[in-house]
Amino acid sequence: MSLMDNLLGILRVRVKRGVNLAVRDVSSSDPYVVLKLGRQVLISLSLCLSRFFTNSECKKKKPFCVQKLKTRVVKKNINPQWEEDLTFTVTDPNHPLTLIVYDHDLFSKDDKMGDAAIDLKPYIEALRMELSGLPEGTIITTIGPNRGNCLAEESYIRWINNRIVQNICLRLRNVERGEVEIELQWIDLPGSKGL
Repeated sequence: MSLMDNLLGILRVRVKRGVNLAVRDVSSSDPYVVLKLGRQVLISLSLCLSRFFTNSECKKKKPFCVQKLKTRVVKKNINPQWEEDLTFTVTDPNHPLTLIVYDHDLFSKDDKMGDAAIDLKPYIEALRMELSGLPEGTIITTIGPNRGNCLAEESYIRWINNRIVQNICLRLRNVERGEVEIELQWIDLPGSKGL
């Protein structure tokens, strides 16, 4: 079975900015964001597995890994502007996207500055509607903040530039303060299974 047999498409996550992040150094922080999408097949399976196992161990493992990508470090800033696109291959849309903010330290372990989980199901459901030709800015779905999600405010799935886009403002958990703004966008790949 090839990767393309299981591949649904590509999820592009634009990490926009952090707002009022926690201070982890003397008067500021050096934040960066790590995004994880669990149990997804990586485009280079052997490269993925070789990072964790020897060649003989790789052959015994299942072809699933956690994809983990990170932004650059923004020095001395609790309101960083990243504006970085990180892309994930998606084989199972039921796994949440996890976001963790860290403070980069040179001589010790990086400090955690909060985390959030993003349920991709509402976005995937909007994609499966196979919409086209909507007026620019049309709201397809609204997701409100509640105890079960990390939303800081309502999140809108909209029709923008002939694409379905979701802008999300996440309130970080396990920290005294901080929010991170991201945007989700889907990329269909020719030859992939698709949604």
